[in-house]
Amino acid sequence: QVQLVESGGGLVQSGGSLRLSCAASGRTFNFRDYSMGWFRQAPGKEREFVAVVGSPATHLYYADSGKGRFTIFRDDTKSTVYLQMNNLEPEDTAVYYCAACRGLYYTESIYRTESYYEYWGQGTQVTVSA
Repeated sequence: QVQLVESGGGLVQSGGSLRLSCAASGRTFNFRDYSMGWFRQAPGKEREFVAVVGSPATHLYYADSGKGRFTIFRDDTKSTVYLQMNNLEPEDTAVYYCAACRGLYYTESIYRTESYYEYWGQGTQVTVSA
């Protein structure tokens, strides 16, 4: 059984910061074999890609909405991926999900496609007040 558990969400004022974490576990799950992504779903909208990190950890992509404000990074020793979010805006309000995609070096178009992600977390709520 593979588990992805997100944490770090909450309520923050516009311009504030949050760091989301996603810890992966599972007897047969080798974190180092997976690219790790973040998606989000705002109320009334479809889930959308936010960021992904493969391996090497310099292989990463961001949605335009987060470029310059969000940073994704991974710690393979802790089987954890993080999303540092700065200068948050009300439009960032959403449930944030982490997901695992087997393989380490794909094109951006693949990483943006949800069906390539094998495992998903339950989500963590981020609310940004104006």
